Amino acid sequence: MSTTTTTATLQTLVKDLDRAVRRSRSPQSTVDAVSEALRPALTSPELLTPAQRIPDPTSYTQHLLHVAPDGAFSLVALVWLPGQETPIHDHLAWCVVGIHEGVEYETRYRLTRRGTLVATGEAVAMPGEVAGLLPPGDIHRVHNVGDTLAISLHVYGADLRRTGSSIRRRYRHPVAESR
Repeated sequence: MSTTTTTATLQTLVKDLDRAVRRSRSPQSTVDAVSEALRPALTSPELLTPAQRIPDPTSYTQHLLHVAPDGAFSLVALVWLPGQETPIHDHLAWCVVGIHEGVEYETRYRLTRRGTLVATGEAVAMPGEVAGLLPPGDIHRVHNVGDTLAISLHVYGADLRRTGSSIRRRYRHPVAESR
């Protein structure tokens, strides 16, 4: 995880996100407000510095952009080379994801009583698109299916300085065919 200096546009986004988080009264209203605050910044080409766009050839990488002083939320840029993916996982807290560049593919799952995962849906996210996740029931895997770099901005309702990641659990359960 790396931390770098912010740009004026990123500073504006952080202020908008902070207002959205502070005015919300429930996890769903927080996800909705943060989604609206994040969406306009996604198309800004000067949003990230060159250092915040650097990928890792071995795995997608997380650049920590901001953590609220009280830990109420964290903003990260995930940078993906073609073919890189997350493990199947869920999150510690609410999450809002916006695509800044490239294309990301998501598969959502549910855990059955028998301990297997069943795919429940898929989504392809393009630049400017935003999606929210609320635990529990936010099990998914994300990967870059394109042939170019992908960058997504993630806002988590957790202090990533303390936790290091937003991932609560990685699922190594068998995946059953969906019916």
